[in-house]
Amino acid sequence: MAERTRTIKVDYLPRVEGEGSLFIRLRQGKEPEVRLSIFEPPRFFEAFLRGRGYSEAPDLTARICGICPVAYLMSACHAMEDALGIRVEGQLRALRRLLYCGEWIESHTLHTFMLHAPDFLGYPDALTMAKFHGPKVELGLRLKRAGNAIVELLGGREIHPINVRVGGFYRVPTRAELDSLLPELRWGKEAAAEAARWMATLSFPELERDYEFVALRHPDEYPFCEGRISSSKGIDVPVREFGEHFAEEHVTHTHALHARVKERGAYLCGPLARFNLNFDRLYPEVQALAREVGLSVPCLNPFKMLLVRMVEVAQAFTDALRIVEAYAPPKEAFVPATPRAGEGHGGTEAPRGMLYHRYRLDDSGTILEAQIVPPTSQNQASIEEDLRQMAGELVALPLADATHRAEQAVRNHDPCISCATHFLTLKVDEE
Repeated sequence: MAERTRTIKVDYLPRVEGEGSLFIRLRQGKEPEVRLSIFEPPRFFEAFLRGRGYSEAPDLTARICGICPVAYLMSACHAMEDALGIRVEGQLRALRRLLYCGEWIESHTLHTFMLHAPDFLGYPDALTMAKFHGPKVELGLRLKRAGNAIVELLGGREIHPINVRVGGFYRVPTRAELDSLLPELRWGKEAAAEAARWMATLSFPELERDYEFVALRHPDEYPFCEGRISSSKGIDVPVREFGEHFAEEHVTHTHALHARVKERGAYLCGPLARFNLNFDRLYPEVQALAREVGLSVPCLNPFKMLLVRMVEVAQAFTDALRIVEAYAPPKEAFVPATPRAGEGHGGTEAPRGMLYHRYRLDDSGTILEAQIVPPTSQNQASIEEDLRQMAGELVALPLADATHRAEQAVRNHDPCISCATHFLTLKVDEE
């Protein structure tokens, strides 16, 4: 029998953040060859940060991403506060959590309604989908605007917020300003649940893998900014021990590093990991919603991340309502910090997964060294593993259908390719 070879080559992956490509070669009787390539130029952020003051890191790193700048702001702030020995608590901490709710709502609804739902409905894009499902697209846009409104109010603007600083905020909102969010938050909590029920009626391809899930875990809360790094295979360590358990490595076909659990291999962070590791931290009504739409723990099907994201949107609206209704403006907008030498670590949960920052400072608070590990770099090896496991299905499908299914599998993870390209270490020799 002649050897059968099938090649799936996608030069530019559509409907993901940034520019990447996909190459799959399937040969009878041989291990599939899979390459998810990130070819955007390296962005050198870690090198740009050297020599800058500690207070500049949040605003500089927020420019890495226009979709999840809050994650970069928060991770940088937490790392600097760790290095400087200060803690942000009470209402300032609650406002940070509210800001993160806004980012999850806007990012998750953008992805689910505009980028991923067209895959499940068989449309090439959201514009075509809108011709047949206009009310659903309008629902997604209104949910996203509710998230944008939170980020604009607390951050000073919708994209790349400017009101966040180490220790807290430059200005905190009045009670009346936060109250202005309430009508849309109350609507959004119910609308997110309805959206999850609608998405549960879609057809989900069969695929389950034995992932190692990695996410933050907090004693009392569904994780945003704080918690220990936990995994489904036994890791339970403080954020500052990230480097002792995870390693990044160069691979030849991509400008992003691949992160792995040391001596084990690929792992998965993001919504599916958070859901499986923190289901008991969801609000009871959100747990009930998850069960109603057919989700249970463990959920091992990456295509069901569409549903998990909508459950997390419902959680974010519920959390935002709780914070706004309990708000009492703090006396001070930030906790003051005094520069000192040290090393700080920060980990937060970006919509796409855990985002880790590490900084080393001198005694004037100047950055000597920076490390940023975005979720897409951590997930890239796992995405390729998904595609290898799908090899049998992809061989059996017509080429156009196989290409579509492979792209859909990549979009399960909502990869932020632009975020992942800033790994490169720039070596500068100075006299």
